[in-house]
Amino acid sequence: MFKKILIANRGEIACRVAATARRMGIKTVAVYSDADAKAKHVQACDEAILIGGPAPRDSYLQWQRIIDAAKATGAEAVHPGYGFLSENEAFAQACAANGIAFIGPSPAAIQAMGLKAESKRLMETAGVPLVPGYHGADQDPALLRAEAERIGFPVLIKASAGGGGKGMRAVYSSDEFDAALASCKREAINSFGDDAVLIERYVQRPRHIEIQVFGDNFGDCVYLFERDCSVQRRHQKVLEEAPAPGMTAERRAQMGGAAVAAAKAVGYSGAGTVEFICEQDGRFYFMEMNTRLQVEHPVTEAITGQDLVEWQLRVAAGEPLPLKQEQLTMTGHAIEARICAENPDAGFLPATGALHVARWPEHVKFQRGNVRIDAGVDEGDAISPFYDSMVAKLIVWGEDRAQALARLDAALRDTHIVGLQTNVAFLRRCAATASFASADLDTALIERERAALFEQPGLPLSTSAAAVVAHTLAAEAALQTSDPWSRRDGWRMYGASARRFDLEIAGVHHEVLLSRHHQGGMQLTVAGEAIAFAANSASLEAHELLLGEGLSQQRITVKTYAEGETVAVFAPTGSALVVEIDVIARAGSGPAEGGRLTAPMPGKLVGFLAQVGDAVSKGQPLAVMEAMKMEHTISAPRDGVVAELLFAVGDQIGDGAELLRLEAAQ
Repeated sequence: MFKKILIANRGEIACRVAATARRMGIKTVAVYSDADAKAKHVQACDEAILIGGPAPRDSYLQWQRIIDAAKATGAEAVHPGYGFLSENEAFAQACAANGIAFIGPSPAAIQAMGLKAESKRLMETAGVPLVPGYHGADQDPALLRAEAERIGFPVLIKASAGGGGKGMRAVYSSDEFDAALASCKREAINSFGDDAVLIERYVQRPRHIEIQVFGDNFGDCVYLFERDCSVQRRHQKVLEEAPAPGMTAERRAQMGGAAVAAAKAVGYSGAGTVEFICEQDGRFYFMEMNTRLQVEHPVTEAITGQDLVEWQLRVAAGEPLPLKQEQLTMTGHAIEARICAENPDAGFLPATGALHVARWPEHVKFQRGNVRIDAGVDEGDAISPFYDSMVAKLIVWGEDRAQALARLDAALRDTHIVGLQTNVAFLRRCAATASFASADLDTALIERERAALFEQPGLPLSTSAAAVVAHTLAAEAALQTSDPWSRRDGWRMYGASARRFDLEIAGVHHEVLLSRHHQGGMQLTVAGEAIAFAANSASLEAHELLLGEGLSQQRITVKTYAEGETVAVFAPTGSALVVEIDVIARAGSGPAEGGRLTAPMPGKLVGFLAQVGDAVSKGQPLAVMEAMKMEHTISAPRDGVVAELLFAVGDQIGDGAELLRLEAAQ
């Protein structure tokens, strides 16, 4: 077994690999960029080497610097994680040329499966079922359009060297094809250095089911069952589960056998995933093979009880597979939710900023019946625009799917993140939809359940207001002295007192009146409704509020976190951000300027879709930006005429910067 390995990645996967290596007594070396000098994965390893600037192309994609770091530290092997160089044939070859073990498949296997078009032709020869499509080398746009028309719309354009939803577009008519092709090629060249694409029939209501395979250097290969990854946004996975709901033993054997045949066709060694597109009637087609560990591997670990990173290390060190196919079993059901820094209500635009609060539910790694958190950040860390928007992965296991769903909801409820926008509330809603709860799965689930998922109200106003008032009273009580005349909590020897709170929630101003009787009773008046209210220091320490009286009384568990004048409120039914505008100056806080086209996040300008002098309509696409490895189209906020373009293609742009100026049409 290796004595020291270098982990050529960052974030949660680097921390994940380091944890298994530490348990096995293997020393670890981290690599990091300037932006990651204080990152969690750096602290998780025994040594760390700086390899370049914040952008991946200046650091994590500089494979020669990683090879040099491995040699300088005496690392015997390199674990590539996923993303970055994990499926880079040249990097794997460079490792071998320098006497460093690559913890993954051979360069030949990466090459065979890395280009989607080539792998499709290989699978066709091996008898693995394929979706009708064009996988040729000729990339003439006219030919690609003709092939799309031959296949029949809708079609899917996919980057041949791609993955993770990048360089992929669904096209529903011939009129959309040219623009979609150009966008795919730009995204593909930026992400993978190769703009070749393939065209496939877009299967209606498809399920995305993948098989975890594992091979060794002795010719053996097994499959560790399947994962359903159908719930996706922008072709990126949101919720993953194992086993796939509705999977029969017969179909599992068929798909597992096809996946093993695919792996054996290229002499595969190490962890890999064979992905299939499945019809609702159970027919399945080979989509691609990812020659690395997957983001969603923890759900497979949860149902099998196996540590797949340990398997990777053992196979790369020359050991045989730990188990034969007949020895592999699965128990229970597991679900993974990807917690990302993004705004679902704004088209999943990525968010950046500091994690002022990052509190996770209690968990025990690798133990069934509990919750597992794989995170690459700690409280106080920042999410930057240079890398993927994923903050953490939350994995639950249950005796069956119903129990796993219940545990997932409870775990998401207890996940508190403050400082930037995340999709935690969206994930709770997604798992609670009728479609997901009943396992009516396909890749359009999010769009089908749009009404239940987007722009939903948060906490009831009464709960948010009561929580913030209680938080303020408790904070003030902590500053009280024994002098009754110095008290700030509204105490009166005789009669009642009243105090007004001005709160702002989601941009809306609310007046809340707290009435307090000298005998101790309190009442809140919110939106014209009077509600009995009970909260004191002891109850707030227990995170409990009492609202209402008699049979209508509610005991609500809340948790509050204050950052300046903003209070984040978390309760079982949801969360809210509340600004106490009665304690801050309101001067200069007038309405935001309207009609400006601004950058919704930091990123690089890919191009403008209109020129100076063009008349444009509200909602018309005007600019394309690249951030967190994805392209984002920005549309006109109103009708007008383009007066000035304020940046050049390729410029790095800050969050909120004005991209172009619109004038009213004459």
